[in-house]
Amino acid sequence: MKAVGLRQYLPIDHPESLIDVDLPKPGPGARDLLVRVEAIAVNPVDTKVRSPKDKREDPARVLGWDAAGVVEAVGAEVTLFKTGDRVYYAGSITRPGTNAEYQIVDERIVGHRPASVDAGEAAALPLTTITAWETLFDRLHIDAQGGDAGKTLLIVGGAGGVGSIAIQLAKQLAKLRVVATASREASIKWCRDLGADEVIDHRGDVVAQARALGIQHFDYIACFNDTDGHFTAMAELIRPQGTIATIVENARPLPVELLKSKSAALAWEFMFTRAMFGTPDMIEQHHLLERVAQLIDEGRIRTTLGERMGKINAANLKRAHKALEEGHVVGKLVLEGF
Repeated sequence: MKAVGLRQYLPIDHPESLIDVDLPKPGPGARDLLVRVEAIAVNPVDTKVRSPKDKREDPARVLGWDAAGVVEAVGAEVTLFKTGDRVYYAGSITRPGTNAEYQIVDERIVGHRPASVDAGEAAALPLTTITAWETLFDRLHIDAQGGDAGKTLLIVGGAGGVGSIAIQLAKQLAKLRVVATASREASIKWCRDLGADEVIDHRGDVVAQARALGIQHFDYIACFNDTDGHFTAMAELIRPQGTIATIVENARPLPVELLKSKSAALAWEFMFTRAMFGTPDMIEQHHLLERVAQLIDEGRIRTTLGERMGKINAANLKRAHKALEEGHVVGKLVLEGF
């Protein structure tokens, strides 16, 4: 089968950073689906995994953690899907990725894709949807049924893939007052169009801008960009006994002592945790993807596809990686077909 992989971990401008390869077609295990991949999306995790390190892969390692496709075969113990089902999923970071014609994925982390969108639009959703959902409802413990309506949420990095979904979930399901951060005209408009009540500039004084909106403290803070750079402001803005949830690794020690007087908490979100450790509630990712597909088909949530970048091949994946590393992407980058 055709695939895009790597044998060395190199800067994206290197000719061998991502390469077109031919690999054997895999077969499903007991609870696996064999999916024929129709479209993929590219995420910051792809660039982080590919980043330079002294290691070689043989056979080539296939990256990619967002796909939409069609079920070609099912394992002996599969109960949730059948051959021919159209699906979408992010997969597991411990298994070969989505950048291939065929992929094996555990049924418990797969959803039936929305009927009202095409494969590219569906592929833009899974990783960011799972991350945003788990951040809001599992880590921050916001009521997805609207029981916390009217409370305040700060989303740091509102125009990125995760922020784009989080704004919508926070408004449509939780009914919160959402303040997102963005810095460019296009990204500010994007956040407002998705439902953010207010947008502030994360390049400026975030605390002062929040206070200018009449917000002394936020009930919840979700950080999807630069934990190091925003931690002090977030510690100042979180309410006493509140929680900050972040998906971005810190590069240096964080001054967590700033949270002590408020008895505030810092929670991590990593959407691969359930699949990586085979947690007993692993199937929750299937359930949430099914719920979001319903929301999309009802018109309450929209896909966050930002740009279609052509066929799935090494050249186009390099362009996508480079764009993400430069940091000016709005929405999701999608590639379709081989």
